Amino acid sequence: MGDSLHLSMADLAALTFFLAVWVLHTLASDGRLISRVSLTTAMNAQREAWMRNMAEREIRIVDTAIMGGLQQGTAFFASSSLIALGGCFALLGASDRVLQVLADLPFGAATSREAFQIKVFGLVLILAFAFFKFGWAYRLFNYCSILIGAVPTPHGPASRNPVSETAVWRATRMNVLAGKHFNSGLRAVFFSIGYLGWFVDPVVFVMSTLVLLGVLVRRQFFSAARQAVLGQPPGPGKN
Repeated sequence: MGDSLHLSMADLAALTFFLAVWVLHTLASDGRLISRVSLTTAMNAQREAWMRNMAEREIRIVDTAIMGGLQQGTAFFASSSLIALGGCFALLGASDRVLQVLADLPFGAATSREAFQIKVFGLVLILAFAFFKFGWAYRLFNYCSILIGAVPTPHGPASRNPVSETAVWRATRMNVLAGKHFNSGLRAVFFSIGYLGWFVDPVVFVMSTLVLLGVLVRRQFFSAARQAVLGQPPGPGKN
């Protein structure tokens, strides 16, 4: 099978390891693999708190401003993914020159033109996946803006009636879904960096994947950002 794909068994093993790490990290970040609360899960709770606070405000300028910022960030990454896709196709046109550069690297392994092009197409698939995730997240953030506008104006205790609660739940759910797809796109961009190691050597591919996994695990489960979301503020007189 490896010969028919112009890839060695080492290449296929490294690619399988890469995909397995991606899937496992995604499951762990979503809270479906380990019990420790991830940064993503903690922020989803804050999204719900935001929507509930929004429902208590008559003037929601700050909420629309936040939504605008989320949409702009998503649009930026979607555009960046398209630019990177164009770079991949340019890379295919310069295959011979790139192969010559890779051959001169200290740890570079000899590879065929066909194998190189297969690796580039793999990178194209990752970036295309990221683009579609960002594009869908942008649309969901737009829908969330509409749902925020549909939340009834608060009038004291009446703002907690079933109609308002349902409207808040809809806006919260849409915001969480938009964030989920945005995170999936961003995760694909991160893993595309680790994927670059495959162009050098399967061993380098595994090493770059492990380094990337270490960085992402630290950010999701052991970072200062996670502590800032979950931690308690210091008491009086404490720093």
